Amino acid sequence: MIRINLLPVKAAQKKEQLLNQMIVLLITIVLVFAGCFVVQRSIQSDIDGVKTEIKKNNAEIKKLQKKIGEVKKFKALQEELKNKLQVLKSLKDAKSGPVHLMDELITALPEQLWVTDYKEKAGKITIKGVALSEDDVAEFMTNLDKSPYYSNVTLKVAKQKVKDGLKLKNFELLCQIEKKATPPSKTAKK
Repeated sequence: MIRINLLPVKAAQKKEQLLNQMIVLLITIVLVFAGCFVVQRSIQSDIDGVKTEIKKNNAEIKKLQKKIGEVKKFKALQEELKNKLQVLKSLKDAKSGPVHLMDELITALPEQLWVTDYKEKAGKITIKGVALSEDDVAEFMTNLDKSPYYSNVTLKVAKQKVKDGLKLKNFELLCQIEKKATPPSKTAKK
């Protein structure tokens, strides 16, 4: 019987299998590293994109904050202008108010009545005067009450005084300035 020694063939087959396994292992390791590299590059690309987007958003936020600052300045200027216009209006009203009050007072005066004292404080007016009769005082009060600039006309004091043979009536009236009264418009006078 012939004997064949198969040991070297098995050893050669084992070496070849080992070599094939090493090649497969090496290819697998290379593929894993390549896959990791591709995934890392993809993630890094996403990170760079997000960073770029953050920089753009921060730049836009700075622009918008500047615009908001400008809007706040304009609002402050607008508020300041409104306050100045209000002050001008109140000064104009204060300037023309006494003129209208005096004009109405003169218009309301009867011929036989004289005003000796006129005081205005905090919207309240005290008028002192002299008349020849109670009818003149009553007419004066009625005329003032009809005026758009005077309201709540009341007689505080009425005394009779004789001077140089004349019976004179001293009086004191209290009234208020009517805040709602507006001066007649210029077009209405024409």
